This record gives sequence, structure tokens and C-alpha cells, in this order.
Amino acid sequence: QVQLVESGGGLVQPGGSLRLSCAASGSIFSINIRAWYRQAPGKQRELVAEITRDGSTNYADFVMGRFTISRDNAKNTVYLQMNSLKPEDTGVYYCKIDYKRAPWSARSEYWGQGTQVTVSS
Repeated sequence: QVQLVESGGGLVQPGGSLRLSCAASGSIFSINIRAWYRQAPGKQRELVAEITRDGSTNYADFVMGRFTISRDNAKNTVYLQMNSLKPEDTGVYYCKIDYKRAPWSARSEYWGQGTQVTVSS
């Protein structure tokens, strides 16, 4: 069984910052990709940022230069530092991992339950 515990969401004023965390635990042999997605009310879930096992990163155009994804392998945690937040960044932010349970296992995905981020004055 896998657990993803997300934290760090909340209410922030436009221009403010938040840092989201997602700690993974459980039956995990290796994690290939750690990612953050978000879903605004009435919209589809979309990729915000992802980081691969070798540290390569990919960002959605709408967060380029404002958000930074990073990871701490020792803590099995991925972070999303969000700066210069805008009202349109409001939504539920989800952590997702692409992982293997064992060396011989196929790759699987697992989603966290999400953390609410609200940007409003």
C-alpha cells in the first residue's frame, strides 16, 4: 500500500507565496516521476510541474518562472514552491507519483487526495 500525504495549502493574497509538500511512504521500490497537478472549479485537472528521478524538471507555461518543483530523496518528499501567486492559481493541488513496487513490477501511478490553494484578497 502507498500513502501520499500532502500539506501546505491555504489562503494567500495575490502576489504571495506558498510551499506544498508531498511525502510518499509504503510499498515503494522506486519513484520515476513526481508531479503536481491542479484542478480549478469547473475545469479539467492539469499538469503544473514534474520532476524525474534524475532531477529533470518540466513546467506548465502558466507557472514558468513563478513555481519551482524540488525533491528530497532522503525524506521521499516532493515540494512545490509557489511565488507570485495569482487568483487564477486557485484550485485543488494534487501530488502524483509514477513508481514501482518492486524491481520486476510494472510502473504504476498513485494520486494524493489534494490540498486546496486559494488566492484571493
